[in-house]
Formats: sequence, structure tokens, C-alpha cells
Amino acid sequence: MSQLQSMVPDGPISEKWTRHKNSLKLVAPNNKRKFNIIVVGTGLAGASAAASLAEMGYNVKAFCYQDSARRAHSIAAQGGINAAKNYPNDGDSVWRLFYDTVKGGDFRSREANVYRLAEVSANIIDQCVAQGVPFARDYGGLLANRTFGGAQVSRTFYARGQTGQQLLLGAYSALMRQVNKGKVEVLSRREMLDLVQVDGMARGIITRDLATGEIERHAAHAVLLCTGGYGNVYYLSTNAMGCNVTAAWRCYKRGAYFANPCFTQIHPTCIPVHGTYQSKLTLMSESLRNDGRVWVPKDKDDKRAPNEIPESDRDYYLERRYPAFGNMVPRDIASRAAKERCDHGYGVGETGMSVYLDFSRAIKEQGREAIEAKYGNLFHMYKKITDENPYEVPMKIYPAVHYTMGGLWVDYNLQSTIPGLFVLGEANFSDHGANRLGASALMQGLADGYFVAPYTVGHHLADKKPETIDTTHAAFDDVEGQVRQKLSTLLDIQGSRSVDSFHRELGAVMWDYCGMARTEDGLKQAIDKIKDIRSNFWQDVRVTGQGEQLNMELEKAGRVADFLEFGELLARDALAREESCGGHFREEHQTEENESKRNDEQFQHVAAWEYHGDDAVPTRHTEELIFDNVEVTTRSYK
Repeated sequence: MSQLQSMVPDGPISEKWTRHKNSLKLVAPNNKRKFNIIVVGTGLAGASAAASLAEMGYNVKAFCYQDSARRAHSIAAQGGINAAKNYPNDGDSVWRLFYDTVKGGDFRSREANVYRLAEVSANIIDQCVAQGVPFARDYGGLLANRTFGGAQVSRTFYARGQTGQQLLLGAYSALMRQVNKGKVEVLSRREMLDLVQVDGMARGIITRDLATGEIERHAAHAVLLCTGGYGNVYYLSTNAMGCNVTAAWRCYKRGAYFANPCFTQIHPTCIPVHGTYQSKLTLMSESLRNDGRVWVPKDKDDKRAPNEIPESDRDYYLERRYPAFGNMVPRDIASRAAKERCDHGYGVGETGMSVYLDFSRAIKEQGREAIEAKYGNLFHMYKKITDENPYEVPMKIYPAVHYTMGGLWVDYNLQSTIPGLFVLGEANFSDHGANRLGASALMQGLADGYFVAPYTVGHHLADKKPETIDTTHAAFDDVEGQVRQKLSTLLDIQGSRSVDSFHRELGAVMWDYCGMARTEDGLKQAIDKIKDIRSNFWQDVRVTGQGEQLNMELEKAGRVADFLEFGELLARDALAREESCGGHFREEHQTEENESKRNDEQFQHVAAWEYHGDDAVPTRHTEELIFDNVEVTTRSYK
């Protein structure tokens, strides 16, 4: 086990980023057009990075597996984006956003990265307003704010319940401006299948054209990975069905360390599972907890309709247990509290695996029109899915897998352990620790793309010669050959089971043993079960069709094959972390009140895993987390 070097600059935390920017090497404007950069993913991190780098003069190729860059999964984010502007004059500041984020992550994130995130947050809002993002405004025309979990101030900017979509359209417009100028080439319907290194540096990728099946080579002087998280390892999650771990996982197998894979986030307000036929779950924005109250009946045998249960017979358990924050506690705490009530028999609905989110008081006090103005599209979506009207009856919600805080390890410059491979947004591990506060995902993606990578990528390129990168290099031959071999193997198995059946089986193991609660015995069982599923997959999966054509089964097969390897690493990481923190809850490590119990003496570090081969146990490296600016305390929201 070795220590990782984070490259965090010296000096006071409030000056680190400014000093660092002043010390970074630069690429002269006339030389930038000689460098080519690959950006994989066109969500908020990818689109903002590609647009910014192209505006600076670099030549950019942007890749996405959707049919359009604007269909990236960032579009699904609902509730808002954080920024420390203190418009409501309620005491917010860069420091408070920094502290709330470090505390929300249960003191398992890197201080310097989080402070930089809070520092540039205000610039993000200015950038997006200039792009025409239609943020909500108050009566006087100023930008409106609302509260999200883990904060006692209103710092979340929003566009009803479709903030991600509006922010992505802003970044997409900036991206398409550069396409029009000839500085960005967007290649849609391409999936990255491997990373190519030349002389130890990231110098290109191998992709598959998903429409034709053609295998392609693309070379560049640097590669930016902006490919999102790995939540679909659980099969059922709030992620789009196409979201996957493949790009990051293939980079891991080429030498990029994977950090904190066990840090997955369970979102407390999702529409509950309705049956085995479901392929995904639907998120109800955390912003709903501003006005919605979470409750269950006080009597577990109370089967009355919710509107027939009087206030005296309701248990508003979040308000009872966490009076200071109430319904706005962070996501991990709200999720475990809902699980605890349901596990003890107080759950509602047909399955007993849901709780109520009730807007009756808010509608009575503010009027239906006010609630509709804030959440109308979310209420409409809920009614379409459940055929219940949340204006008239409480929503039923239950936790579900949502976001992933783990990802490829990066230093302060967002560079992985492979020189020239930069990782942005949810694909890296750097900012959220063991639990992400609501409305911080959009903030990180845009901060990385607009305000960090353009500086640090330039620093990497400044001392490199802008020679032509030739895809005829032997390294491209070798990697492409391996990609083709894996695709052929998948097609040749011709077993009896579908790809989806293996994915569902894996997801059930992950949720049962590596979900909201984990135990040593359960994690050991999970590792053995995943190995068995993986072995069966490579013997009995049936992939129909051919490789040189549109073949969605082949796409899924490659992604599920990677999930079957990654799932084992996630379980290994959870097993090795003998503590409870944030979204990682080990039942052996909890207080008498069933709250998380950290082990700062042994685990106040980042765990980053190094690949050694498919049949070898990976090496667990660590980066010590040093807190010079905040006091590490037991996290409490009471």
C-alpha cells in the first residue's frame, strides 16, 4: 500500500487555486491550434470542457454514445445547482458552502478541491445566465434560490424541476458555437471501448460506431473523460439505461487508479419499485422536501388511506429525529431513516417499502398555484407514472441508487495516474467524499469543465511538442486488436441467457449485499456470487446479431461484462473500509442510535485501486486526507 500524491499547492486554502493558476505553464495562443484534444462525454462536464478548450484555440473531438450531444444524462437532473452567492442574504459564503460540502461528504473528500469548487461556484451562475439559462426569478426579477438537504441556507439556483436540462442546453449552445466555427467535431453514436497510450501517456481512444459497428481510431495530445457514474451496476437506479462504467473501467485496466468505488449514493425520494418488469427507477427531486413532509403512520397496523390518518397518528420521523434540519437532512441520512421505518414494519403502500411525501400543508398555506409554479412538471411526471395526483394524496417514495461519489483517482489538476488522461465530473472521485449534497453534481461538472480543466490541461500540454499523433502507431494496432477480440468472443459464446438476465442477477446481489447497509459476511458473499455470475456470463450469454452493424445487444454485453468486473471491486472496497461514513454504512460500525460511526484513525484516506490483471487481486493504495481548515467532528444534523 502506497501513498498517492495529490499535487495540492501550498498556501492558505483561500489562495491555493489563485496561486496555482498563476504558477501553471501556458500554451501560447498561436500554438494551441496545433494541439488536438479528445473529450469523451457531452454532459455538463464534457460539453463545458469541449466548448471552453475550443474557444481557447485547441482542436477538439467530442464523443457521445447518444444520437445528439444534448441527450447526455445531465439532462435528467431536476432540482438545482448550488452556488455561494448569498442572494437571500441568509448568511451563505464560499466558506459555508465549502464546510457544508466537506461535512456532507462525512470528511472523506479532499479539502483543497472542495474549496476550489465552492470558490468558482458563483462564476458558474454568471456564465449560465449569460448563456440564457432560464433560472427561476423572484418577484423583483432577481434570481431565486431554494434550500437543499444538508444546508441551512438557500443557495440552490433552479429552473423548476428541469435544471439539468436547461443547464445542458446552455452548455450545448456553447459547444455548437464551436462546432460552427470548426473548432469542435462532435462524433455521436460512438462508444469509447479503450484507451491508447504512447510512451506512457494517453494519446487516443478506440471507439465503435454504434450505427454501423465500425471500429475507429482517434488520436490526440490529451484525453478528457467526462462519462458520468456507475450507478447502473445495481441494474435498477435513477440513471438512464445507457449509463455505464465502460470508459472509466477500460482506463482502470490501462493503469488509471479507481478511487472509493464503494461510495455510492442512495437518493431518498424516488418512486418505489412496482414489479420485476422495471428496467429503471424514477427520481423525484430532493427540492420537493422543501415543502413536502415525510411521514409514516405511528401504528404499523394502520392501513387507512393517508388522507384519513389524522396528524396525531402520523410520525414525521425526520422532523422528530433531526429537529435542526428536519426534512432537509442529507440524502444518506434521509435514505437510511426511510429504510429503518420500512424494515420495522411502518412502510406504506402495497409492498410496505415506501413512505409518504406530503404536500397538504404547503398547498394549504401557499396555495396550489404556488406549489405548481415550483414543482408542476415533477407532479405531472409522478401522476403519469403512478396514476395518483400528488396535489390530492401524498406521494409514495423510497430510496434508490442515484449518484456515485467514487470514480477514477485524480490529482488537484484533475489528471489521473495516467499522464494526459484527465477525468471530470462524476467520473472522478474528488469533490463529494462519502456522500454528495443535493445540487452539487451540476456544480462540479460545470466547475471542472468551464473553470478548472482549461487551465490544467494547458499546463500539461505546455512542455509537450505539438507533433502529429499518428493512428498508425503500433500502440493503436495492439489496442484495436484487443477490442476486436473481446467483441468477437462475446458474439461467439452463443449461450442460452440474455444479457439483461445477467445484469438483473448482478443488480440483485449488489442491492442486497452492497446497498444501503453492508456487513462483512454479506460483502464476502457478494464477491463470491459476482465471481459465479461472471463465470456463467462468459459461458452462457447469448448475444444476437453481428459486430459490423447496429447491435444494441452487443453494446449491452460489453457494458455488463465490465459491470461484472467492477461490481467485485466495489464490494472489495466496501469490505476493506471498516467504518461507516456517508453512503457507505457498515452495520458493524454504528452508534447506539443507529447513526454512522467513522474510524478516522485508520480510514481518513482515499482508497485507490490498481489493476494487475483479470485474475489478480488489485492493490489498494491510499491518499491521506488532511484537514487543516475544518475540525473533523462527528456529523450531526440534530
